[in-house]
Amino acid sequence: MGTPGEGLGRCSHALIRGVPESLASGEGAGAGLPALDLAKAQREHGVLGGKLRQRLGLQLIELPPEESLPLGPLLGDMAVIQGDTALITRPWSPARRPEIDGVRKALQDLGLRIVEMEDENATLDGTDVLFTGREFFVGLSKWTNHRGAEIVADTFRDFAVSTVPVSGPSHLRGLCGMGGPRTVVAGSSEAAQKAVRAMAVLTDHPYASLTLPDDAAADCLFLRPGMPGVPPFLLHRGGGDLPNSQEALQKLSDVTLVPVSCSELEKAGAGLSSLCLVFSTRPHS
Repeated sequence: MGTPGEGLGRCSHALIRGVPESLASGEGAGAGLPALDLAKAQREHGVLGGKLRQRLGLQLIELPPEESLPLGPLLGDMAVIQGDTALITRPWSPARRPEIDGVRKALQDLGLRIVEMEDENATLDGTDVLFTGREFFVGLSKWTNHRGAEIVADTFRDFAVSTVPVSGPSHLRGLCGMGGPRTVVAGSSEAAQKAVRAMAVLTDHPYASLTLPDDAAADCLFLRPGMPGVPPFLLHRGGGDLPNSQEALQKLSDVTLVPVSCSELEKAGAGLSSLCLVFSTRPHS
């Protein structure tokens, strides 16, 4: 969330959580997910952490896996972060709400201002929230409702917040993302294209758009480095994943493409935006 690296003197972080053995059973949070190859999923997760730390230069914080939290690695659903504020979400699935505790503590320890969602009628998954650098779009989906979107608007009052209907089982970030500071990337499905059309009507800012053959390819992370003169990065699905979308991604010439695979973790419902929280903080005095 946000564009880490912006602002002099800020420290950029990535928060991830390890993959527990319980994820491989297919019983993730009672979701009836297909069984997956644990070793492959853990390798993918390890490579992701390495790319975040070594390639993107982020300070990596890794929470340990917890067997009682099979979907714990999908911690991008647990918070919406912009500037020095972290909104702790209220996931649609009650079984996932215990995942919040470790994320909250890690963000508190880094000095972020924590805002809690106390309304029991609200639901919000972090991967239904897209921040463009100028405004927020909140997907109204199976996972996120109007009250959840209202709390996003109440929390981040310096930015416009618009709601976008999301059809089907996806989160908004599973359909579209930012491929650059002024470029929205989206999948080619009707659900993805409908979401992008809605965003275009709602915004006061002109965004270019790029359609990718695969919806999952649009779930990418646009990151500004903290060093002047260095082009921004785009962390995206690659490494053998979604080959039909790789040529289209090459059209994003203003970013350095950093590919990473999560095809095994995807079986548990993971996309790139759900596997990490990327943000910046003020240095401790």
